[in-house]
Amino acid sequence: MAYTYEYPRPSVTVDLAIFTIREGKLHVLLIRRGGQPFKGKWALPGGFVLEGEDLETAALRELQEETGVRDLYLEQLYTFGEPQRDPRGRVITVAYFALISSDRQELSAQTDAAGVEWHAMDALPPLAFDHEKILEYALDRLRNKLEYTTVGFQLLPKKFTLSELQGIYEAILGRGLDKRNFRRKIALLDILEETDEKKMEGVHRPARLYRFKARKFEKLKDKGILFPF
Repeated sequence: MAYTYEYPRPSVTVDLAIFTIREGKLHVLLIRRGGQPFKGKWALPGGFVLEGEDLETAALRELQEETGVRDLYLEQLYTFGEPQRDPRGRVITVAYFALISSDRQELSAQTDAAGVEWHAMDALPPLAFDHEKILEYALDRLRNKLEYTTVGFQLLPKKFTLSELQGIYEAILGRGLDKRNFRRKIALLDILEETDEKKMEGVHRPARLYRFKARKFEKLKDKGILFPF
């Protein structure tokens, strides 16, 4: 019989890719490392899993300790375990990701983080460890999720305009979408319902406000009907 103590014991960490939309662009939450290795470099929030702690608990704890962000639904992304990914030794990390509204969370650098900021995905600074690779994987997952989940609606208020909805999709996809084509496809899916309210958008006439039909979307998803964007 083989016993666990006969095998090497690599350390386990968690890393978090937290996305938001700011000024029409996709941003990610980064911390500036206050200790070695990579002191002074930007990195994803995260840290070591404690003895007796499950992975998600560790992820939520590290996120709160390093950034002040709390009470967030996290989705497990992938496990990264290249032998040389951490200069401190053999470290396997389990990555999580989430999409939140930046104005609903107050950021505050704590523990070993020297700073915490939102950074635009199209203008990232050099990152510590293999965090650039983790972010690339997370962004690809996020864009794919637009096709079969309500992930884009997490950044919208309960009532929103079609322009606001399209802006969310364009920011995540990183490209413009034809207005008429986008609205035609949304209409065909029948996942929105009009309200009696309108909202001013710039100098144009007031735009109609909509709300999301959650139950309708679930029925479409069960049938395998995806967002065609």
